[in-house]
Amino acid sequence: MAARLATWVWAGAAALACVAGMVNVVGYLGFEHQAITHLTGTTSLLGAALAQGNLRSILQLAGMLLAFVLGAVLSGLLIKDSVLQLGRRYGVALAFESALLFLAVALFQQGSFLGPLLAAVAIGLQNAMATTYSGAIIRTSHVSGMFTDLGISMGHALRGLPVDHRRLWLCLVIITAFLAGGVAGALLYAHWQYQALYLPAVLTGTTGIIYGVYRHRQLARTTP
Repeated sequence: MAARLATWVWAGAAALACVAGMVNVVGYLGFEHQAITHLTGTTSLLGAALAQGNLRSILQLAGMLLAFVLGAVLSGLLIKDSVLQLGRRYGVALAFESALLFLAVALFQQGSFLGPLLAAVAIGLQNAMATTYSGAIIRTSHVSGMFTDLGISMGHALRGLPVDHRRLWLCLVIITAFLAGGVAGALLYAHWQYQALYLPAVLTGTTGIIYGVYRHRQLARTTP
């Protein structure tokens, strides 16, 4: 449950949700209103494109879905576990995400659809890093589940049932961080266009390096 989540998990979830909010807004504002993280909407649009027989849209939307899944596959290959635990290879995964976002900037600027595809791979990789920890579900690339859990908790409270307050706070933290990332992404895009993605790229890269150094030191201490 959320009560068992370590402080570093809370901070990491908030930071990654903020990153996802920034990436999603820049992709949406900059490239044909193409959302990067909102797979529910992308799937709905794919259904409409299939019904209309719009081949270009079909390929584009299906590509976004596959790119996100590819990112999750990459995370599975790197981390090899669905349980959050300090010591796993999150630093490598964050470094990959950073590199993908740096590459995406140049492709976005060229008007290439590879830009949003690489951004989707990056966010799919990120989202798969934070999956389950002691029964608490953490998703950093979208907030539908967080709003659902928030509503369930409010319903339980209204009925006088027990409420997991830490889980409730976790939902609010992730929702707020995603929203803050969206605001920051929109403001940065207005001034720097696609170069706004350099900020989440630098944040994930720096965090990955710091985590990698910390993990190496921890392993050195425990190795005889």
